[in-house]
Amino acid sequence: MQKILKVRFDYINLKQATETAIQWAQGDIQKHIITPNPEMVLEAQNNNKFLKVLNRSDLNIPDGIGILWAAKYLKITENSIFKSMKILKWFWSLLMIAIYPRYIRSELPERVTGADLMQSICKSCEDTKIFLLGADEGVAEQVKEILEKKHKKINIVGTYAGSPKEKDEKEIRRMIDDSQAQILFVAYGAPVQEMWINRNLKKMPKVSVAVGIGGTFDYIAGVRKRAPGWMQKIGLEWLYRVAQQPSRIARIYRATVKFPMKILRYRL
Repeated sequence: MQKILKVRFDYINLKQATETAIQWAQGDIQKHIITPNPEMVLEAQNNNKFLKVLNRSDLNIPDGIGILWAAKYLKITENSIFKSMKILKWFWSLLMIAIYPRYIRSELPERVTGADLMQSICKSCEDTKIFLLGADEGVAEQVKEILEKKHKKINIVGTYAGSPKEKDEKEIRRMIDDSQAQILFVAYGAPVQEMWINRNLKKMPKVSVAVGIGGTFDYIAGVRKRAPGWMQKIGLEWLYRVAQQPSRIARIYRATVKFPMKILRYRL
């Protein structure tokens, strides 16, 4: 386990996370899985309720090269005395993301996005009942059709765009309960989806596993495209996102500039 700016992260890779989620789905104890990224960690610094939700989760999986880098940087500077050495290691470790990505994977083994986790679960589970909640109207239905064509044994028992507003929660819970879903994927975006799950999971006793997966439905449905694999591996997915959606520049700035600076200030 690692803590980055007070947020807990578990040492786990995609294969292990998938196996864990599927095993939990067959059990009677409800589990909440979160994939925190740098933006979410920053949000938690000023949102104590969100911080508590993150640290109460049953599994926190690192979503973002920045998280892997932060874990590595904090490790290699934990015994450093001089500020100059901490700053030098900060520059060096950031440079290594592009030059030798494996360098930053010693403290946390692998970046696991919500999109990767959801698709891995859908590929591996058989007959487990799945509900898709969130995204724009009609997107979840498209995702259901795509996944059913791709995975013949998948069992998606319901979809709904819905709304994360508290006034709509009772109706959404009824719909999910009626579906008998065991796994619930929620695509409302962070931190809204995590807060929604935290409020509602215990009121949906038939759901064994709930996972917030951000914009995953959009990627699967083709509403948005993910960066090529090579860009993801060297931490340049943010550049691809900016090219696709210039409006995301503020969010990208927080993840690629503000977050590393926050880590440096913390260490200094």
